[in-house]
Amino acid sequence: MFRNHLKIAWRSLLRNKSFSAINILGLSIGMAVCFIILLFVQDELSYDRYNTNANNIYRIVFRASINGGKINESNVMPPVARALQSDYPEVKDATRLRTLGHPRVLINGKLFTDASMVFVDANFFTIFTIPFIQGDPKTALQHPYSMVISKEMAQKYFGNENPMGKLIPFTKSNNSPPFTVTGVFDKIPANSHFHFDLFGSMASDPEAASNTWMASNYFTYAVLQNGYNYKKLEAKMPGMVEKYMGPQIQQSMGLNLAQFRNKGNELGFALQPLTRIHLHGDSSSEFEPGGDLRYVYIFSAIALFMLLIACINFINLSTAGAAKRAKEVGVRKVMGSRKQDLVKQFLLESVLITGLALCISAVLVQMALPVFNELSGKALSFNFQLKPVLSLTGLGILVSVLAGLYPAFFLSSFNPITTLKGKFTTSINTYNFRSGLIVFQFLIAICLITGTIVVYEQMKFIQNTRLGYNKDQLLVLNNTWSLGKNERVFRDQLLNDPRIENVTISGYKPAGPSFNNNALAYPEGQQNQLMKTLEYKIDERYIATMGMQMAVGRNFSPSMPTDSQAMLINETAARAFGWGNDAIGKRIIRENSDHGLNAVYTVIGVVKDFHFKSLHEAITPLLMVLHPETGLIVKVKTNDISGLLNTMKQQWAAFNPEEPFAWSFMDELYNKTYKAEQTTSRILNIFTLLTILVACMGLFGLATYTAQQRAREIGIRKVLGASVTQVTGMLSKQFIKLVLIACIIAFPLSYWIMHQWLLDFAYRVHLTAWMFIVAAGIAMLIALLTVSVQAIRAALANPVVALKNE
Repeated sequence: MFRNHLKIAWRSLLRNKSFSAINILGLSIGMAVCFIILLFVQDELSYDRYNTNANNIYRIVFRASINGGKINESNVMPPVARALQSDYPEVKDATRLRTLGHPRVLINGKLFTDASMVFVDANFFTIFTIPFIQGDPKTALQHPYSMVISKEMAQKYFGNENPMGKLIPFTKSNNSPPFTVTGVFDKIPANSHFHFDLFGSMASDPEAASNTWMASNYFTYAVLQNGYNYKKLEAKMPGMVEKYMGPQIQQSMGLNLAQFRNKGNELGFALQPLTRIHLHGDSSSEFEPGGDLRYVYIFSAIALFMLLIACINFINLSTAGAAKRAKEVGVRKVMGSRKQDLVKQFLLESVLITGLALCISAVLVQMALPVFNELSGKALSFNFQLKPVLSLTGLGILVSVLAGLYPAFFLSSFNPITTLKGKFTTSINTYNFRSGLIVFQFLIAICLITGTIVVYEQMKFIQNTRLGYNKDQLLVLNNTWSLGKNERVFRDQLLNDPRIENVTISGYKPAGPSFNNNALAYPEGQQNQLMKTLEYKIDERYIATMGMQMAVGRNFSPSMPTDSQAMLINETAARAFGWGNDAIGKRIIRENSDHGLNAVYTVIGVVKDFHFKSLHEAITPLLMVLHPETGLIVKVKTNDISGLLNTMKQQWAAFNPEEPFAWSFMDELYNKTYKAEQTTSRILNIFTLLTILVACMGLFGLATYTAQQRAREIGIRKVLGASVTQVTGMLSKQFIKLVLIACIIAFPLSYWIMHQWLLDFAYRVHLTAWMFIVAAGIAMLIALLTVSVQAIRAALANPVVALKNE
């Protein structure tokens, strides 16, 4: 019986080659897209779950509000881990991590600067599951100046030699004795929220033993008892603030904790589950850019809708072609076939088509994954091993059931007498059902088109918005600290180059990695207006080099010695302090500044607001002092960039610094800030095109069936004088109506979705009518072109061919 069903299914597939091809291709594209997105979603949701105790590990986060200035940091004070273990029995263990950047390792005269290093407590590798190759993870970091390194770094530093016991010396600028290799790990899994190459013992860091609760440099993780509700521990943490932070706030600010809070300030700690850090990490001190749960939802929805659209094509084409199978069903029922036998027959046809589509989709996944990985920055893979094959097969079975169940019951329910008399007609309910499915398809397509337009407009807005500084033709040199006293000599050499307009010494940049200096300040005599904000340390050339503008007052001047105690502020800071346009001459008290405790600065100028954070965030108060540290920003005025860089490289080499000459462009750093949005835009464009393609394939098939069913009517109309345009309009009209209905439903839905997406930007475009009109026009044009191809073909057919058989 099965063999007979299979033979009939194969013959049916060959008999309707064009429609079978549409179904197979549509299903294969739908399943391929769905599977790739499922791989992406699975990867995003798997972060940090490789750790054995993943469900019991929590990161400690410090949150505060001081005079409206928000603090949300995932690095906390040195004693937090110790206090948690001593005061709260539900904390089984705690460990700390402190980042050290990229140290300069010098081995056999060769300089290495590409490894990232951290200090960690001795118990770090008993809490985090990182695969060791050599050494004991429990004891590797017990002693000062011991180090665990990655397999990659061991190979790079020591070649094929055994790295255990080897010394890792640093250059003089690191001011550190060499570390001894006591362990080697394979590699940190890709789905981790941190990736480091060198782990030094925390016992090597003298600040780790500090008892201060006023400085945050240590990422701290706590291991709670299995099944313990971490919210209970969070509720107890105000007690830790009272016990340890209160006395130090009293000492540094002259206020007890109650007085501090009575001024509207607040501070405390929270726990963040390890497995939520990647998608929910929103602190200002993350190790790496995290994911975004919204994009997981968006891509998951696209995967589901793509699969549904492909299934809808199958259902529509199967039910629309019911007339062709009606007599077959009638004959089979008269010959004794039961309804369940017919259901099995038609389900087997669905399985056959889906199986062929499944094979094609597996090939498409293999071909498309490298492109998707390049777009998304992922390293997803699909191989023909048991688990991936079972997953893809399961997806195929799901599609078989979704796509084949309704047509199977619909086709098997025909009345044999009616069908054999040739009086079979598709019911109004069936037609309405198919129409509803077409509306759903184009509803999704229009939402995606609208989303693509809005994302494109927002990205264009980001590129063209007035930033308050000129990001073009700015060269950034980050490692000029290695020049030491020659940094200013190098700057002066650059200023003498006619291809260079200006040079400033500062490591503070409004785009890309930047120095970050939090400041506590308040207007003189108004301590209750204490504010936490950012402070830029710049020189007198910074404003001009960056192309910024003064709102009132003047810039720093080398001819004014008193400017060492002067300050520039931005317009937002002037408003926050309540000065408005009358800020010049006002005095600001800076707590713990470079000039000591409660240093007094006089405002000499107000800089027009500029975006020193991403457009996701509103401009906040900014202070600027005349205290340049290191780093050069060069304003270029030549098109011969390569020639200028070669000259700069030669000048750099003449100083014989430890660091190689390295540079970047400010506009490139700015663009990298919005890498996630750019990636989403590109992926959304591709998915939108594929969704439209699959929807149009189904629409083309339906238009073909409609033309075949109305062949007699078309023939009569042409004999009576109907033109090609009239016939084409007649066939297209019903589909255009359905697209219009889809537009009416899609507009409010897409408006709500994109409004929610735009809310993440403090500065954004406004949703306007033209965006939706264009989306509707594109959908209408695509539908019209798709239907018109078959409609024109039917209109041009010889009416005699259609009428001679009647």
